[in-house]
Amino acid sequence: MVSSSRRWDPATEWRIHNLLQDGEKIFYPLLAVVAVPVNVLTIVILNRGKCGLSKCVTRYLVAMAAADLLVIVFDLIFRQIPVVYRIHFRFLLHLPICNIHAVLLYAATDCSVWFTVTFTFDRFVAISCQKVKSKYCTEKMSVLVLATVIGLSCLKNVFWYFMFTSKYWLVNDPWFCKVTMDVMTSRVWVTIEFFHYILTPGVPFILILLLNIFTIRNILVSSRARQRLRAKSSREIPRDSEMASRKKSIILLFLISGNFILLWTVIMVYIVWLRMYWFGYRSIYIPVFMVELGFMLQLLSCCTNTGIYAVTQARFRVQFKNVLTYPFAALTDLIK
Repeated sequence: MVSSSRRWDPATEWRIHNLLQDGEKIFYPLLAVVAVPVNVLTIVILNRGKCGLSKCVTRYLVAMAAADLLVIVFDLIFRQIPVVYRIHFRFLLHLPICNIHAVLLYAATDCSVWFTVTFTFDRFVAISCQKVKSKYCTEKMSVLVLATVIGLSCLKNVFWYFMFTSKYWLVNDPWFCKVTMDVMTSRVWVTIEFFHYILTPGVPFILILLLNIFTIRNILVSSRARQRLRAKSSREIPRDSEMASRKKSIILLFLISGNFILLWTVIMVYIVWLRMYWFGYRSIYIPVFMVELGFMLQLLSCCTNTGIYAVTQARFRVQFKNVLTYPFAALTDLIK
C-alpha cells in the first residue's frame, strides 16, 4: 500500500463539498422537472418524422433520448434525489430492492452510452464508407444494432445483483447499495467491476475519439477533392448542397460526441480512482467533492442532446415550438 498524498486543504475541500451538496438540493429537482418533459418531447417530435432526418438517424436519436429518460428516472429521481433528501426517503432503507434497482440503472446507463457510440459509428460509415453505406445505414439495421445493445447491456449488468446487497445505502457514492467488506477487497469483484468501467465508459471514449478523427480526415480529403473538381468544371462555383448537408450532420455528430466525453470524464476518473483506493493503491488523492461534481455533470448530459438538436436542426426547432404552443393554440381555437 502506498500512502496518499493530500494536496487540498481539508477545510477548503469540505467547504466546496458542502457547497455542492447544498447546490444539489436545487439542481437535481430542477433537472428532473426539465429533463423528463424535454426527453419525452424529443421522442415525440423525432418519431413524427418531420425533422428532415433519415429514418436510420431518427431511430438512433430516439433511442438515445429514451435511454436518457430511463437514466433520469432510475438514477436522478430514484437514486440521487433520495440521497440528497435522505431524511424524507428513509423508508427506502426498508425496501429490499436496491440490487434490482442497480441492474436497471446500470443497464440504462450502458444503453445511453453505447447508443452514442453506435450513432457515431453509423455517421462514420455514412460519410466515410460509401460502399457499405447503403447496406448498413438503414432503418432495419439500426433497429437490429439498438436491440443488440439493449440485450448485451442487460446481460452485462446482471452481476450487480450479486455484488450488491438488497439494502439501500442512501449515500452519494458509486456504490449506492450496501456492499460487504468481502466485496470491497475481493480481487474477483474488483476485476469484474474494472471490466465494467472499461466497457462503459472507457471503451466508448476511445471509440468515439477515433471515429471522429477518421471522420474528420475523410471529410477534409473529400472536401478538397470536390472543390478541385468543381473548380475545373465551372468558373462560378455554386453552393454545394452535398457538402452543406455533410457539414450539418458532422456538427450534430461532434456536438453529441463532445458533450458525452466532456460531461462523463469527471465521474469516470473518480470511480476508477475510488476502486483503486479501496483496493490499497493510494498514491493519488482526488478530493471528495469530485464525486458530487461528477454525478451532476453526468446527469446533466441526459438532457443536453435536445438543446444540441435545437441548435443544429432548424426543422427540429420548428417542431419543438409547435409542440409547446399546441395546447395554447387549441385552447384559443376552443374559445373562438
